[in-house]
Amino acid sequence: AARGLSLIIRAGAGVDTIDVKAASARGVYVANCPGKNADAVAELAVGLLIAADRRLVEATLALREGKWRKAEFGKARGLKGRTLGLVGFGTIGKAVARRALGLEMNVLAWSRSLTAEQAAAAGVARAVSPAELARASDAVSIHLAATPETRHLVGAAFFEALKPGALFVNTSRGDVVDTAALKKAAA
Repeated sequence: AARGLSLIIRAGAGVDTIDVKAASARGVYVANCPGKNADAVAELAVGLLIAADRRLVEATLALREGKWRKAEFGKARGLKGRTLGLVGFGTIGKAVARRALGLEMNVLAWSRSLTAEQAAAAGVARAVSPAELARASDAVSIHLAATPETRHLVGAAFFEALKPGALFVNTSRGDVVDTAALKKAAA
């Protein structure tokens, strides 16, 4: 609709959220800046893990209703000493790992291209499959690009393998996770 538009730049990796074909038909150049938002996404992922563990949203909503439930919301397990599983170990996954290690978490990573040597160099353990990662993790954070190979990679089998009560954060593309399987697992 913007007739003078000549350029679309997406902060971060991928342009799958942009109709590149329509942009090209209108002579609009599309570009992205992979890795430029890696620190921001890593901070968000860790913040969401902390918020989930501490039930910050529920506590805030209760407080807004005039209910002070300190005893209930003070029962967080904490993240120190727990295992964080990272599905995807690119720029963002590595940035999350550094932050999690700073919180004294154990970090387990899986990526199709991750070698044992690369994992050791990053100070993390390597999972041989997403299912193995799910079985061993107290919390999971997803960091995968949206591709035909990753569509619904995190599905029913993954959630069935996940420990009861495990925290789950997805700051990557939505279609990496099978939403129906997630809803069923959360029920």
